[in-house]
Amino acid sequence: MINLILSSCSSLLLFLSLISFITSPTAISAQGVWPKPRTLSWPNPLATILSPTFTISSPYHQHLSPAVNRYRIQIVTEHHRPLVPPPVNLSNSSPPLRTLTITVKDLTSSLRHSADESYTLIIPTASPTANLTAETVWGAMRGLESFSQLVWGSKPLLVSVGLYIWDSPLFEHRGIILDTSRNYYPVDDILRTIKAMSANKLNVFHWHITDSHSFPLVLPSEPDLAAKGSYGNDMLYSPHDVARIVEFGLEHGVRVLPEIDSPAHTGSWAEAYPDIVTCANMFWWPAESQWADRLASEPGTGQLNPLNPKTYQVLKNVIGDTVALFPEPFYHAGGDEIIPGCWKADPAIQSFLSKNGTLSQLLETFVNSTFPYLVSLNRTVVYWEDILLDNNIKVDPSFLPPEHTILQTWNNGPNNTKLIVSSGYRAIVSSSEFYYLDCGHGGFLGNDSQYDPPPTSGNSGDGGSWCGPFKTWQTIYNYDIAYGLTPEETKLVLGGEVALWSEQADPTVLDVRIWPRASAMAETLWSGNKDESGKKRYAEAMDRLNEWRQRMVTKGIRAEPLQPLWCVKNPGMCNTVHPSA
Repeated sequence: MINLILSSCSSLLLFLSLISFITSPTAISAQGVWPKPRTLSWPNPLATILSPTFTISSPYHQHLSPAVNRYRIQIVTEHHRPLVPPPVNLSNSSPPLRTLTITVKDLTSSLRHSADESYTLIIPTASPTANLTAETVWGAMRGLESFSQLVWGSKPLLVSVGLYIWDSPLFEHRGIILDTSRNYYPVDDILRTIKAMSANKLNVFHWHITDSHSFPLVLPSEPDLAAKGSYGNDMLYSPHDVARIVEFGLEHGVRVLPEIDSPAHTGSWAEAYPDIVTCANMFWWPAESQWADRLASEPGTGQLNPLNPKTYQVLKNVIGDTVALFPEPFYHAGGDEIIPGCWKADPAIQSFLSKNGTLSQLLETFVNSTFPYLVSLNRTVVYWEDILLDNNIKVDPSFLPPEHTILQTWNNGPNNTKLIVSSGYRAIVSSSEFYYLDCGHGGFLGNDSQYDPPPTSGNSGDGGSWCGPFKTWQTIYNYDIAYGLTPEETKLVLGGEVALWSEQADPTVLDVRIWPRASAMAETLWSGNKDESGKKRYAEAMDRLNEWRQRMVTKGIRAEPLQPLWCVKNPGMCNTVHPSA
């Protein structure tokens, strides 16, 4: 008890010794911390040597302990050399920093939405020990990341001292969508992405596993779906692979949220069960027909048939196995892009419609046969916004009680976000106008005449990308996902996700398509995109993001460059002072 009292007094005195500079007007940002912390004070930029015997003292936890070991090794071996040396003086009086002591108040809190990720980091000038305090292990992981970014150099390693950080995310849901159906990504690529997410303090890997193009997930109750619907035996995700990815995510503070899209985007299911899929393997947009008469919005047709009882036998096996594989409390059930022509191609549905049935009633039948089952499995169901906002096929809100439902928006920017939250639903924002990372790389359709305009027309086309142009990091950084919302509506915005759809992406371009643009979203959802005066801080963020991109490259993440190296080494010289130019 005496030791405990002494320890508490020591911590209090350490904190009080820092109070004098926490609110100092001369405080400046610490070099190299991305995303920018919510509260950081470092009034006298000093550094000390990191001891060659540096250690991290932490309580044991199944997932925190591997993270501690990983960070300790990273800290002493990374030897990061900033492209622009930070304006930091080496302290003559500070002892080498020997220990980072971690205190976690709640070691039992699970990784789920609303998990507390706050932390406090104090690195004093006159002590060989730094202190990291967090409510949960997940907050401790975020603090470890910040601490690791405050270490740089080689011989010797240096660490910032006289520094105080209190940090917590503005939005609790900060994620990346990766589509592994249209093109396959090996497990190691997924793990590398999760590792990079953790470094950026992103916390949700939204895994769009299946689609019309392939079904790579091996499910014990429905093995034929992957055996017949995947691209091949070397392009599968086994239960062992899933367990490895989920565990890796837990050790990095990243939730793995599965999406099994249905009833649309299910053409790959027809390889095993052709009788439950309408319009499978048909040409997506028949010649000479209008766009409204298409069977799919891109090549790859097929939608589950809500009138066939076997549909639900298969689907409940799929849901049951998926829930068993993924401990994540959210389950993404899709619900997007249901195309009228595909359902109308089925004789049984034609008969249903001829008797005054509607396509929306078909969708309501489907939802009413699956949604309650998911809720019974203690899952909160995430749907794409289409299920309530589509112009042609949508369900009555009474089928989707808000307490069990989250809607993810991808169309019409902040307008659809407003429609969702004003109806009382929680929202995840993935507006394609800002957050789609695949846009601007042309289209994947062959025989596309827009690529062949007359050479004198002055029009080279837009490259066929439906969501072009390319979404620059500034476009992503400047997007306010709660724009136009009241304070009460803003509370219903859980956060956002950038998306990499894989029609034209695979492992060869994975890193450059995601990074560092996803880093831009990571900071805005963690600490915002405005400075203390309310002004957008993208000009100041440019220099910091260049340094962070370089640090990611040294970690093995092949993030694309944002500027010539000359700009990086001459901060501010590549800016414009004419924002409207």
